[in-house]
Amino acid sequence: MRRRSVITDDAHLAALGVKQELQRNFSPLSMLGLAFAILNSWTALSTSLNLALPSGGPTVVLWGLVTAGVCNLCLAASLAEFLSAYPTAGGQYHWVAVISWKRYMPILSWVTGWINVFGWMALTATGGLLGSQLVLGVVAMYDLNFTPQPWQQFLIYIGYNLVAMLLNAFALRLLPLINKSAIIWSISGLVVISITILACASPNYNSADLVFRQFENETGWPDGIAWLLGLLQAGLGLTGFDATAHMIEEIPNAAIEGPKIMIYCVAIGLCTGFIFLMCLLFTAGNIPDVIESRYGPLGQIILNATGSYPGTVCLLIFPLVCMLFATTSIMTTSSRMTYAFARDGGLPFSRFFARVHKKLDVPLEALGLTVLVVIIFGLILIGSSSAFSAIVAASVVALGISYAIPVAINCLRGRRMLPSSRAFILPEWFAWIANIIGICYVILTTVLFLFPPELPVNGTNMNYCVVAFAIVFAISMITWVFDGRKNFTGPKVEIDHAILSAEPASSEDLSPGRISQGVPVETKSTSHP
Repeated sequence: MRRRSVITDDAHLAALGVKQELQRNFSPLSMLGLAFAILNSWTALSTSLNLALPSGGPTVVLWGLVTAGVCNLCLAASLAEFLSAYPTAGGQYHWVAVISWKRYMPILSWVTGWINVFGWMALTATGGLLGSQLVLGVVAMYDLNFTPQPWQQFLIYIGYNLVAMLLNAFALRLLPLINKSAIIWSISGLVVISITILACASPNYNSADLVFRQFENETGWPDGIAWLLGLLQAGLGLTGFDATAHMIEEIPNAAIEGPKIMIYCVAIGLCTGFIFLMCLLFTAGNIPDVIESRYGPLGQIILNATGSYPGTVCLLIFPLVCMLFATTSIMTTSSRMTYAFARDGGLPFSRFFARVHKKLDVPLEALGLTVLVVIIFGLILIGSSSAFSAIVAASVVALGISYAIPVAINCLRGRRMLPSSRAFILPEWFAWIANIIGICYVILTTVLFLFPPELPVNGTNMNYCVVAFAIVFAISMITWVFDGRKNFTGPKVEIDHAILSAEPASSEDLSPGRISQGVPVETKSTSHP
């Protein structure tokens, strides 16, 4: 059955005009581990509490997570339909190319691809960013005179990303094992830290009124705006679920397993994140002290609960390792997304970045480009006091926009553009609700997360996410004018719907004449009105 499944996956890709080049090394469990390691929700949410506590306090930490969780589940369910129909590493830009109006297809696919590539590179940067903050917090616990310098954080950030790069380049066959280990390590850390802080803090817990109702606003923004800006923390903890799409060419039975993994990882992240944050808030002590702590919010909360510096450091080992897992997994996905877009001619020097190393079986050039851009992102750390929120906002906003574009186009076309033979189909009434909620959430957060995190605004605390977006937009438009509009036609959209179902392929579908070098000889086309 496994052999038959792999052949069917290759036929599915062939029907989409894509040659199977990457090996399907990931089992569904290891892929779920990768997706969960990327979201890494409890770790990302707890280490980024400094985004939410000053901008809404405990109310936005918990109820903001629920709000963002429901909206991201709607987006994940919406995109799962696309993934079931078109399981390619291109993901959103490929789906946009298939369902768009023919006249606008190239530019819409181009823009979606650039935004998605940029979003994944920015998300890769957040792993080293959060990890470096944890390391500096640990150092500060043992040296009361230590004052973290931006260049020190930058060097630790570089170290995280170099380790992740080496694992991605030279340990491909270990990645499935690493991903399985990541989910075990992550859940173990969640359980161990939760039990420890609850036991050590007993009976001196914060009141339920503080945990579920207390509001804080130290941003200078009006209270309503401040609460909405605090959603950035929850957005970071639940974004990146399209990793399943960009790695889909490396798992068997992709059209069936992929959609389930995409939804499961968001649901797991929401549930584990809510439980862990609730435990932290009950044991946090004085919230203003947590906000101002030089140890970072997570380090201060654990220290308040345990009263032990060595115990705190031991418990922080769990999120420190989790962030390395996360950085490795995010970099894996980012390199695959970059490779897929270059394969379809969407980047400058696309032939170079679309190569797969023969011996390592890795898109090495695409991986190198990802690391280079991540290092450039890190330079913001040296010059801006709000670099953390700017990089986080860039990743959340860019990925959110890339999620909303295919869903919005499908809605504008009456939800009639996906093949009825796909394996995952939402009930029509629910699909419309989920699609519209997801689109509205992205519109709201795109506007809000470009705001500066606090008032008054100056050169060091402004939100440089706007600048990053402007640079990427300028580069994408320049390359479009001089290259894309002449040469970019998007991915293949002439599709054989007989092969796009998840049913086992017939002998005719799998004959050598149907799949020649990964491209079908004969296809049935879908028209674009």
